[in-house]
Amino acid sequence: MTEQDRSIVWKHVAVWTVLLTVSVFAHTHVELANEARRGESVTYGRVFAIEVASHLVVAALLPVLYWMHRRWPVRGGVRNLAIHVAGLVPFSIIHTLGIAALRPLWFSGILGEDYSFPLTVDRLTFEFAKDVVNYGMLSGATELLRHLIGRPQATAAETPPPVPAPAPSSALPTVLPERFAVRKRGKEIMVEVADIDWIEAAGNYAVLHVGGETLEIRSSLTKLEGELDPKRFVRVHKSYVVNVARIAEVTPWISGDWRIRLQDGAEVNLSRRYRQRFEALVPVRS
Repeated sequence: MTEQDRSIVWKHVAVWTVLLTVSVFAHTHVELANEARRGESVTYGRVFAIEVASHLVVAALLPVLYWMHRRWPVRGGVRNLAIHVAGLVPFSIIHTLGIAALRPLWFSGILGEDYSFPLTVDRLTFEFAKDVVNYGMLSGATELLRHLIGRPQATAAETPPPVPAPAPSSALPTVLPERFAVRKRGKEIMVEVADIDWIEAAGNYAVLHVGGETLEIRSSLTKLEGELDPKRFVRVHKSYVVNVARIAEVTPWISGDWRIRLQDGAEVNLSRRYRQRFEALVPVRS
């Protein structure tokens, strides 16, 4: 991870720390006001402890939420949106079980009081209804912060080494593959190269994004790039190759980088290191 990567990560951590802290105090004051209107007496410390426990579990779930939005961007079509809707159930279950375990520990260990959190159907339904709103708000904040702050990327503060120009056409294979065989649910299926929207590096694998669907192929991104038509596919980042025909928008971002929005709603970084090669196919005007 580069120095700039670490800076971006810590900016996200700092902003979420502030947001969750403000949220804890805001929820505490609102709950105290509600209890007062109902004529019930409850201490500030008790309500504060309840909110802290809930927000700690949310903080622990944030990395998963970031991964979900990276893997299935909400603007990537109905399928991706359906995945997030389905994800509400495990999100709420984990959140509810987390606070059910954490609150009694917090109360007994710090406040010296007993606390009961009955896992009844009514309580689970009540918590799920709240978590639908929570998930929506957290998702919105996650997307907003990724646009305003960014996410770890390849570029660093120093000028990176130039990327070699594409090999001359005579050095390219005479015949480029038109289809790739990939594994899906235990079967080998054929994917048309022309149908690939973009490709993402994932360790020893590459993830093909095809019409909102993700398919893994055992190959490094560099090796796979060499098997693609350089007039149709271009490397834009150490982790991404995009189909130029699927590009919907290119906008300025930070530190000299640009942001590419694809037709499936996904967004990837156009690193300074790869911009010259990119502009040879897709001219960008500042």
